[in-house]
Amino acid sequence: MSAHDIVFGFGAHSSIDDIPELLRMAQQADRDGLDIFTLSDHPYIGERLDAYAALGFILGRTEHIAGFANVTNLPTRPAPMLARTVTSLSALSGGRIVLGMGAGGLWDRIADMGVPRLTAGDAVDAFEEAIVLVKLLSGGGPPVTYEGNHYRVNRIEPAPVAAPPVWTGSVGPKSLAATGRVADGWIPGHAADWLSERYRTSRPVIDEAAAAVGRDPSEIRTVFNFPGRITDRPLPATRDRDGRWVGGSVGQWVEELTGAVLEHGASGFTLFSAGHSALDLTSLARWGREIVPSVREAIAK
Repeated sequence: MSAHDIVFGFGAHSSIDDIPELLRMAQQADRDGLDIFTLSDHPYIGERLDAYAALGFILGRTEHIAGFANVTNLPTRPAPMLARTVTSLSALSGGRIVLGMGAGGLWDRIADMGVPRLTAGDAVDAFEEAIVLVKLLSGGGPPVTYEGNHYRVNRIEPAPVAAPPVWTGSVGPKSLAATGRVADGWIPGHAADWLSERYRTSRPVIDEAAAAVGRDPSEIRTVFNFPGRITDRPLPATRDRDGRWVGGSVGQWVEELTGAVLEHGASGFTLFSAGHSALDLTSLARWGREIVPSVREAIAK
């Protein structure tokens, strides 16, 4: 994997009160050469912006950076309409969209929106069908008729726009296997990184499922949601007692991420703040102007 194939981005809060800051951050990241920005998708929270409305607005105010919902709350967004949304955003933005997909996690809140509750197994089945259907309804071709257990469409014309890459937030074994069969990337849940037990036990499930349907497992990216502080001086320990990354100096970040790519096959990183607060502009600038160019340079060597 070349340095150009590794993606670097940041995760932002999407509250209505944060709109000016959100736009400033996205435009700064765009100027600094970052690849992606991500927004969460929680439509049952009144103070949050709708993820796809916000994505469209920000893509219209930037030039190079791609956006995605990390991850789309699928049960509240029926797959045929989601296909129309993402292909339209792709056409409007020149292809700057990724489809982040989740089966649905907070089912109590999802059901509060009037969405019929699914069992965990049915939710994963619907998730796999949805990814297949989004791809069928993209890229032109004859009308699509599809009859799944959860989605049915009859003679619907695909958009004449390629499907965006689909990255999932799969956690359980059934969902991980679905990612291996039909998705293009995986975002390990709970901000797990390449040294975590979650990554070590989960990635092989994706790879085996991909190989079983004749896919090359290496084509499925692993993009890590990666919280941590960027400090002025090196920290004596960059990981806590549980082995989780806590941050460090620019040099420590560069060493860690370069190793993640070259030794563990990481193919992307989305920076989040270490706590539950929003990322600040200073940290974002250090990420985009100091850490990311240095990691790209080190990988290229």
